[in-house]
Parts: sequence; C-alpha cells; structure tokens
Amino acid sequence: MSNSALDNKRTWFHDGLTPNLEMVHRVEDFLYCGHSAYQSIEVIKTSTFGTCLVLDGKIQSSEADEFVYHQALVQPAMITHPDPRRVLIAGGGEGATLREVLRHKTVEHATMVDLDEEVVSTCRQYLPSFSAGAFDDPRTEFIVGDARKFVEESTRTFDVIIIDLPDPLEAGPAQFLYTREFYTAVKNRLAPGGMIAVQSEPSRWYDLDAFVAIVRTLRDVFTHATPYQAHIPSFSSLWGFTNASDTLEPGSLSPREVDDRIAARVTGDLRAFDGITYTGMFSIPRHIRSEIEKADRVITDTCPLDVY
Repeated sequence: MSNSALDNKRTWFHDGLTPNLEMVHRVEDFLYCGHSAYQSIEVIKTSTFGTCLVLDGKIQSSEADEFVYHQALVQPAMITHPDPRRVLIAGGGEGATLREVLRHKTVEHATMVDLDEEVVSTCRQYLPSFSAGAFDDPRTEFIVGDARKFVEESTRTFDVIIIDLPDPLEAGPAQFLYTREFYTAVKNRLAPGGMIAVQSEPSRWYDLDAFVAIVRTLRDVFTHATPYQAHIPSFSSLWGFTNASDTLEPGSLSPREVDDRIAARVTGDLRAFDGITYTGMFSIPRHIRSEIEKADRVITDTCPLDVY
C-alpha cells in the first residue's frame, strides 16, 4: 500500500455498531492515543461531531451532542426525585454526568466513583468543556476505585444513583456492573424514596438484546423499572436508559410539573431537556415494549452481558 493510501486510511475512524454495521468518521486530528491499565483511550477530532472520546475503539461521547446523552441520562431521575441532595455517580469519566447533577441547587454532595483515573485526567485535559469545572465544585467527591466494590462496602445512602458505564465488553472493566447482583447492591445504597438511572445500551430496532436484558434485570430487583430513550447522533441510533425505584414511578410527571421543577431547581440552560422532552422520552414504541414484556433473561454474575 502506498504512503498516500495509508494516509487516507488514517483519516477515517471506523466505529463498529454491530458485527455487520459501522459508522465511519472523517478524522481531522488525533489529539491523544494511549492505554490505561484497563482500556485503550483516544481523543480524536472529527469533521462532523467535533472532539470525541473513544474507549476500546468505540465512541463514548462527542463534543457536538454529549449534552443530549448526559441530560437524557441524568435529568429524568433528578427531576422526578422530589428533593435530591446526595447523589452517587458510578463511572462518568468525562465529568459531564457530574456537571449535569451539579446543576441542581438541591444537591449538597455528589460522589463520583470511576475505576480509570487516566480517562478522567485525559478528559479534563482534552475535553474540559464536558466537565465545565465540575471537579472543582466544593460539593464534589471524586474517588478512584471500583464502583461495585464501593456500593458493596459503603454504608452511605444516596437519593439518586446514576450508573454511567462503558459497554459491558467481555473481560472489560464494566461487565459485572450490569448484573442482578450489582443492581441489588445499588438498591441497598438508596435512601428511602430513592431512584437510580442506568445507561442501558442501544434501543435501535435491529439491536435490542442488551437494552431488553438490562430492563428485565432491573425489573427483577426494583418495584418500578421504566425504560426510555433518546436519539444520540454520534451513536447513529436511539439509545436506551432506565429509571428504577421501589417508590417513585419514572415518567409519571406532567410536562408542566417538569418545567416547574426545572425553573425552581436547575441552573443554566438544559438545551436537550424540558417537560415535553421528558414525556417523549418515556413514550417507547410498541414493538420495543413488546420485546421487553416477553423477555425472560436476567443478567447475573454467572451469566453476564457481553455486547459487540
């Protein structure tokens, strides 16, 4: 292969969505390429989505639309809870999940536990707009460590727990944080009336297995486990999330109630979230609801989830 052909090949990043489908991005620059003890880490600048974080060869978030993903993950649970004061974040290395939590005036303390300190430091250096100073907020406690170990050993309780982890790849650092055993440990860390939010993998029509299994597993642990979705352009698909609680019913607020709570509690502009958006997120299409209702797989430590 000629040098010019090699150079041209290197200007494209191939993001595998399934074994049979990929999204290809033109790359303007490779800002960082390295490995931590747990995964490969890259920061690339693309023509369409701006600067992106890539872990183990898969885009995790992009400059252009990370606000859509992170507001979809964080805001429904934070708004549904009547008074979220103590919040735990499992994962969330970019710091954008923490940023969204700290928008809430009610929050007195936010604990973020992430295994890979190198991901966090890389994002703070190359993607500072994602965290927007959240790590320097006096309400923030950042712990480098295993989120599962933390929830199993801690005696603290939290009003909202947000699980923002990378894909459960085989032998990857997050595979055993998508199981019934882990969700049970998370439930034990919830204060009375608490709620969790879980990044739940793609909800695109041709790739529902992981999403359906996560929702089914959460329903095995919690009284209420309600799926919802948002379109994330840099993922080229609808993306699934789940809110779960033993007392609160996710998706139960009216658009007016959501807007009133935003006005009273939230600082800054929620570009991707309001009362109408909240209602739409929880309006899952019939065929997906049907797949969830007939699902019987519960993810366990002995039979963990593995995605492409």
